[in-house]
Amino acid sequence: MRILVVQLADVGDLVLATPALAALRAARPDARLTLLTGAHAAPLVAGSGLVDAIVTLERASGSHPFGFLRPDNLRRMLAPGPQDLVIYLHHFTLWRGTFKFALVALAARAGRRIGLDNGNAWFLTERVEDEGFGAMHQAEYWLQLAARAGADPRPRPAVVARGALPQPLPPGRYIALHAGGGASNPARRWAPERFAQVADSLREESGAQLVLVGGPDDDNQALRAALRSAVIDLTGQTTLPQLAQVLAGAALFIGAESGVMHLAAAAGAPVLAIMGPGNASAWGPWTPGGRGVVLRSAPVCSPCGYVGHSLGLPRGCEARTCMRMVTVPQVLEAARALLRGESPAPARDGPGPPPPGRIHILGLPVDGLGTAQWLALVDAWMRARPRRARQVCTMNPEFMMAARGDANFRHILQRADLCVADGAGLLWAARRQGRTLPGRITGADGLPLLAQRAASRGWRLFLLGAAPGVAERAAQALQSRFPGLQIAGTFSGSPAADEEDDIVARVNASQADLLFVAWGAPRQDKWIARNLPRLQVGMAMGVGGAFDFLAGDVRRAPAWLRRRGLEWLFRLALQPWRLRRMLRLPRFVLAVLMERRARAQA
Repeated sequence: MRILVVQLADVGDLVLATPALAALRAARPDARLTLLTGAHAAPLVAGSGLVDAIVTLERASGSHPFGFLRPDNLRRMLAPGPQDLVIYLHHFTLWRGTFKFALVALAARAGRRIGLDNGNAWFLTERVEDEGFGAMHQAEYWLQLAARAGADPRPRPAVVARGALPQPLPPGRYIALHAGGGASNPARRWAPERFAQVADSLREESGAQLVLVGGPDDDNQALRAALRSAVIDLTGQTTLPQLAQVLAGAALFIGAESGVMHLAAAAGAPVLAIMGPGNASAWGPWTPGGRGVVLRSAPVCSPCGYVGHSLGLPRGCEARTCMRMVTVPQVLEAARALLRGESPAPARDGPGPPPPGRIHILGLPVDGLGTAQWLALVDAWMRARPRRARQVCTMNPEFMMAARGDANFRHILQRADLCVADGAGLLWAARRQGRTLPGRITGADGLPLLAQRAASRGWRLFLLGAAPGVAERAAQALQSRFPGLQIAGTFSGSPAADEEDDIVARVNASQADLLFVAWGAPRQDKWIARNLPRLQVGMAMGVGGAFDFLAGDVRRAPAWLRRRGLEWLFRLALQPWRLRRMLRLPRFVLAVLMERRARAQA
């Protein structure tokens, strides 16, 4: 039997494919296994005994949908001859990739074609359901595909080729450090100066030598410059099999998400992976029965790349707060535990279970809480010990339509602790589902309600955002309405990444209990999501233009218009520049109607 296995991504992806290759080899010892992969990663499998032949494509050709049409690539593709079976170790997310893999099927002329089914890969003959990135580890997905060809899907370690070093390392225990994160994704990288602090401390405490590994495009040069300790620098001096041999002898590997990290896990080193934008459930270190630990700061917006069936933000966001929030003491604590042979403490938990009454409209959550239930929930959050910050989003049709074209915003809304209904359109959409929402809770209404509760409970408020001076006037208005209300602080600021640290420090120093942010959606919600793990408040909520209303700078619609769901029309009359945003409303209506039609047909 002739089997072609396709894995055209880079080093880490090929490492995670080797458990499936090993399972196929064990189940089909007489089959001729051919691997189609990138030329850069191929040495990891060459000589391993996992496959009988390797067809390589240069990385640029493998990533381009029309690269196969080049004569040299067509010759390489046709060289193995017809195949009986093709197994695709890929998600079919983009049409360009789908077209590329369809060309592979055409060249292979295989009667059986196995892959993940997300509705795009029309050329497959046998399918395993693609539940999305992170529904299971990538290595587990590939084992499930191998099982369709008769292999054992139970977890097994990765297998990579090792090569002899040009010269042996000095004797003694050593720690391997990789200040990289994939050449194409600098957002994954942890700061070299922080790496240096960790490495110097571990060197002083354990006496272990320090070894730098990786390639010339990594940040190892900056790391070496920041180190006080002597270091063995192997940057760019090893082949991939030689690097696997180096990592196999390491007492500990520390690095961010990268092919080198996956290689370290496959080589059997204890791995401490620092992750931020990447999906740890999909691409964390694969160490069944071994020691692999992911350390992440876990903001609401992380992971932002490769989530569900979307690429999301594969290169992270500009702020990169998730990596900056991983601190030197956190990494040191986890590294010490691994060096002692222990498992570090688990990472911070994400949002808890949603409150009862949650429904979904256009794939986004809306919590069916009345005002009394919402206030009771906030009371419970404030009493919880230990207390942690919770994010509240005020959902409306504009949010939903904006989230359709903004993966980062969509992830935040899906993961927020609470999404209250702010918009008459949501009440209408719920009725189309046969559901009922108790009513609207807007930012402009919710802030005074919470301020009144805060005055009676002794909670302290921080008002962040809006134009200079607006938050101060809004605070004065609230204190006039609710005697005894404590305002911990006000600040206009901005959601710019270079201001985050100072603003978070200002809010935490104020000892505020509730934080209200008025920079407008989605900027305010993204800022809260990025910084939530380090905010020492009980709740943070985006309130849009609520400060302007309270300060008297902008008039609110009369109550009778608000009751009829026409506040948007009043605001449009006062602020004609909002017309472009309001055009999302008819698109929202159309999307809801189409969703209902699709549900009825299903």
